[in-house]
Order: sequence, then C-alpha cells, then structure tokens
Amino acid sequence: MRELPRALFDIYALALPRGHGFGSNPPIGAWQSDDGLAYAVVTRHVSSGDFGHLAFRRRVDHVWSKTAEGRGLRSMDEVLRQLDPLLRSDQAAEPMPQNTAPRRALYDFGSRNPSDVFRVLTTPSHHVATWTLNQLYLSLPKPDKNWASDCQTGNFHTRLWEVQLLASFREQGLLVTQPKLSPDFRIENRLGGEAWVEAVTANPVESYNHVNSPPSYQPEARDELFFGPAAVRFAKTLGSKLQRQYDKLPHVAGKPFMIALADFHAPASMVWSREALIGYLYGLRADAVEIDGERVAVASYVTHLLGASAFQAGLFRNDEHAELSAVIFSNACSISKFSRVPVTAGAGTKNFRYVRFGNFFDTAPGALKGIPFCLDITSDEYRKLWPQGYEPWSAELEVFHNPFARYPMPLELLPEATHWLEVEGELINSPYYDTSVLWSQTWILDEDARMPTLADFLLNTETEK
Repeated sequence: MRELPRALFDIYALALPRGHGFGSNPPIGAWQSDDGLAYAVVTRHVSSGDFGHLAFRRRVDHVWSKTAEGRGLRSMDEVLRQLDPLLRSDQAAEPMPQNTAPRRALYDFGSRNPSDVFRVLTTPSHHVATWTLNQLYLSLPKPDKNWASDCQTGNFHTRLWEVQLLASFREQGLLVTQPKLSPDFRIENRLGGEAWVEAVTANPVESYNHVNSPPSYQPEARDELFFGPAAVRFAKTLGSKLQRQYDKLPHVAGKPFMIALADFHAPASMVWSREALIGYLYGLRADAVEIDGERVAVASYVTHLLGASAFQAGLFRNDEHAELSAVIFSNACSISKFSRVPVTAGAGTKNFRYVRFGNFFDTAPGALKGIPFCLDITSDEYRKLWPQGYEPWSAELEVFHNPFARYPMPLELLPEATHWLEVEGELINSPYYDTSVLWSQTWILDEDARMPTLADFLLNTETEK
C-alpha cells in the first residue's frame, strides 16, 4: 500500500455520508492499495488520542463500499497492521448489496447520442473535470435511474449542478442524504439543524449550443440588469418549483426548505446574472452615490419586473412565500469548476495550463464593481486565496435568505457559504472566505503557451463589450 495524496482523498471523502466532517475523530493520513481500488483513512480522537481507521473498496459498479472500521487503537503501527490486508491489490471488487441496482456508467451511452457539451469531456484538456464529475456521480447517495442518461444528453447542466451541490455540502461536513424522490437533498449538521434542498437550473426560452454559442453580455442599463429578462427567467424558474408545494410534503413540513438555483438561461449568463436574482428576490437595485464626500451603495425599490409579463418583483418583500426559507446560488456551476478544484489541490494537468480571470468582490464601501484578476490556478498566489491551500467547492456558494421565512435557515447549516440577509431594512452579505469571486472564466492553454497577463484579460473583456 502507499500514501493517498490529499487531492485524491478530499475527492474520495465526498462519498462519505458526512463528507469532510469527521467530528472529534479528524483524519491524520490516508493510504491506498497499489491498484487504486481500495483506500483507508486514519483518524485520531482529539481528546483521548486514540487512533482509528475507515477502509473502503470499489464495488463492481465502482461506487465506494466500506469494508472495515477500527476504533480505540493505541498506535499508528497497530493501525497499519490492520490496514495491510485491507489494502492489498488484486482483490475482487465488493459485491452489490441486495436489492440495489448497479449504477450505470457515465461512459455507457447505449443507443443515446451524447450532447455536444458532454462530448467536451472526452477532450484531453478536460480529463480532470471528466474524472471529477464521475467521482461525484458515484458519490451521490441515491441518484434516480435516469441520472446518467440525463447527464449525457439534454439535462447535463442540471445534473452537473446536483453533484456540485453535493460536493459543496459535504465539503462543509454536512450529512447529505436522498431519502425521498423530492426534494433532491436532505442536509443536516452535527448541531441538529436540518433542511431540504431542491436543485433547479434556469434554462433558455430557446435552446442554444452550450459549446459554441457566443457569450451573452451584461445589460448596460441598471434597470435592465436587475429587473430585465434574466430576472423574469428566474421568476418563472422559481415560480414553477414553488407551485409544487414541496413544503407541504410530510417529510418537509415544519423544516427549512431551500431552492438551489444555477443559471444557464443565456450563454455565459451566470457571470453577470446575480444582480437579476437580487432584483427579483428583494425588488431592489443598488447604485453607488456620493454622500458627504463618501461613496456609498444606495438601494432603490420597484414593484414589478420589466417586460410585458409584469411579474411582481420582491419574492422576499412580504410573507406570501414564507414557505421558501432561502435561495442558494452560484455563479460558477461549470465544467471549469470541476477542473479547478482538483488541479489546485495537486491533480496532474497533463501538459495543460489553467488560467482563471475575472473580478474579485470589492468590499470597499459603495463599491459595485469588482477587482480584476488573472491567475494561473497552480500558482502559490492563487492557492493562497483560500486557507486550505486550494479552491474549495463552496467558494462561490451564496445563500439569499427570506426575511419572512416561516422556518428560517440557520447560518450554521451552511457555514462556508456567503449569506445575504436583510438587517434593519438593509441587504448585507456575510462571507466565510476573505476572497469572493464576483465572476470569472477559465482559459485552458497548452503548457508552453505564454501566460496571459492582467492587461490581456482587461483588453479581452473590453473588446467583448
């Protein structure tokens, strides 16, 4: 057996019911079999100092299956002696549990024709993202029987969003289960807090090719940005979910209920549409003005969105939808995210360079624009943006709270997200990480290509505008 690199362990651990949450028995190391089909994590109790271990082997359908667990061991030598027979190579895969169907392989297309965006995963530059997507699919507690075929075809981004949520939740140590057909996830922390989460994507009115369509651009007019077509699309998407009355289901009743939303309503719209979500949820837009020589952000409110539909603005302005505790959002549900997280943790890049450019969130008073950046994601400068030394799954996760929620979602339930709350009539955000990305894109270049500079990024975005 040999040591398991952290980049691999942190992905494999997302298959555990509580992911990275080990409680009072944190991991101190991990080992794997030489053939990579089995691994074990060694833990040590924070008070007693006792050692423990958890061992796993791939099932015949490649899902991880727990094969052994040890507690109360007095030395590392004793732990390694127990692990040696568990991590030998060339052992048979674990059998399927009774009454459990094998998980369909993502590479098994059957008679289906994969979508163009799924075919992107077959290119060498996306090998890391492909592997990561597959690992997270295998980590889902109970995916529905159409999960693989949906991912391969027209519902690729919906499925991508589901596994990104799984990774974001379990990275924070949450117990994530799928005990019912809907909503999609039940999440619980060690403090006893729980909630239900339904995942949804905002999709286009008319379909477009996600691979080669030119990007959409942020509306220049502030009203159009906050209350225009993107806000209308969010209103329709969230409205269709609210009509299903998930809160009245017996297992959801009396508990916080959230909708997790990712945006694909127009090409690359997620890089600018967050303001439209704020516009719809709170019925406000923000403008920077100077008062007594100080630049501040001032909110103005509207009652309806733009356009002939005249949707009401301000889903969270009254108690009409108190059943919805919060909306979870990310501006980074993308294939690139599935490359960046493992690559920054140390995964091999196979002669490719991954460069992320965009804007950091500017926390200065009255700032409504971001701070430009352009960084190689394997650089120390990029990795040091986060305390764990690599990009976390929950880095861009935002939670917009309903101030009128019948069952409010406690902040402790998603401790590593950025929370948006209304306090004394003012919308404020409470981030977990010092670094927040307002929007970004990722370039994948040949390893010997010239590293782009911030000037290249600024010129590129100015040209696009």
